[in-house]
Amino acid sequence: MNRIFATKAGSNVYRLRIPWRPLSNDAAPLLSSQNAGNPEKESEAKQYDIAIVGGGMVGLALACSLASRPLTRHLNVAIIDSNPALGRKHFIKKEDLPDPRVSTITPATISFFKDIGAWQFVEQHRHAYFDKMQVWDYTGLSYAKYNARDADKEVLGCVVENTVLLSSLLSRVQETDLPKKIYPSRLNSMSILPNSSSSEVDSTLSMTALFTHGRLAKLELEDGNSLYVKLVVGADGGKSRVRELAGFRTTGWNYSQNAIICTVEHDVENHCAWQRFLPSGPLALLPIGDKFSNIVWTMSPKESSEFKSITEDNFLKAVNRALDYGYGPHPTPSILGSSDLFSWLKGGISKSANDCFEIPPKVIKLASERMAFPLSLRHANDYASKRVALIGDAAHTVHPLAGQGVNLGFGDASTLSSVISEGIAVGADIGEVSLLKKYEADRKPANVMMMAVLDGFQKAYSVDFGPLNILRAAAFHGAHHISPLKKSIISYASGEMRLPLFA
Repeated sequence: MNRIFATKAGSNVYRLRIPWRPLSNDAAPLLSSQNAGNPEKESEAKQYDIAIVGGGMVGLALACSLASRPLTRHLNVAIIDSNPALGRKHFIKKEDLPDPRVSTITPATISFFKDIGAWQFVEQHRHAYFDKMQVWDYTGLSYAKYNARDADKEVLGCVVENTVLLSSLLSRVQETDLPKKIYPSRLNSMSILPNSSSSEVDSTLSMTALFTHGRLAKLELEDGNSLYVKLVVGADGGKSRVRELAGFRTTGWNYSQNAIICTVEHDVENHCAWQRFLPSGPLALLPIGDKFSNIVWTMSPKESSEFKSITEDNFLKAVNRALDYGYGPHPTPSILGSSDLFSWLKGGISKSANDCFEIPPKVIKLASERMAFPLSLRHANDYASKRVALIGDAAHTVHPLAGQGVNLGFGDASTLSSVISEGIAVGADIGEVSLLKKYEADRKPANVMMMAVLDGFQKAYSVDFGPLNILRAAAFHGAHHISPLKKSIISYASGEMRLPLFA
């Protein structure tokens, strides 16, 4: 691949004083690679209001959200992604086995999907609502159990296969009137020039003239297509090409842990989300419907290599052991109620027979391949610059122990579409940095706080030390028995973005 040069935008951006108008929605002609960048072929380039680089779940959610808003539904949108599935209307068959990649969708995200018209498609496929969750660790000192009713909710969340989410969002965006075109290609280069000295530019100028004046970004795709756009949205994942070309720096670290994911089968239906903290990392068992559950097991890279290659029978035995008596005893009422250990946590206690510790259903069969991937935390120092905004994993990558990653991305998509709509309402340029910084100001604090909470959990449960084990047990005990704290934790995890503190 030829070396790519990306021009970094200047920080001083003049505000446009031209009225906003959507661009033409005529289909863009395909260009051969030899025509890319040829001035004689400039008339064959295509102009869009927004280019969404990355047609995954978060990128398509942004497209659906734009299509659902009165002021943005007429925007001309290009979606750039090489995934061939985006070119098909239906790519899920009922007889297909479950996708081992799943997402735990919060009530806030469910509401978002309903608002953009995508949830109706999710409900046509396999999914599993759950209204209770049990969390405990290997020491057997304590546990926490959460029920939706504790926070006056119907459900705690819904586990959905990623292929179902992607298919549902694609079906929704295809049925909308949003002017869009999907480019089955990859981003090759991105050019953004500084604004011209004039604060006002004639909006009827040619694409090349608007680009020269800094009013459009230019994208070159691997298939030879050239696009001119007002706004480039990077929704292209943790190794974002948009983030790289725009020069955004990131902060983060690797956890020296891998996650094993797979789908397993029970002989009974599972309606609870289970998570046990083990010495090597958390093990989650998540219901996905039809007697299937999903496993997300965090462990060292060496262990993940071993668990990925052992026989199915040995793997199932290891899972059942880890969810039962393996590594330590079950928490017992006598330990939880010990007046010596937890006498200082008596106030505000609520007890229920339904809050007793339960053993997860046995796993009897593997229903998918075992996949392993490394875990890390990454956060972009900036989410926005001139004509560029990052959403989803392109902006932040988190530990999967609470299943919050994709929910943060959907929150980004919702907020960015709202900010774009607000900009259009006042006649602003939707690629103007001052407008895009409003999106960043809204989302960054919420994302950073969630990342800090998840990273804190990861670090707190990665150390096996007697006094720390007692403190963790006390935290579990309080989260399980103190109603105000439990309600706050559930509300925060449900997407209400309030700190899990006492009301």
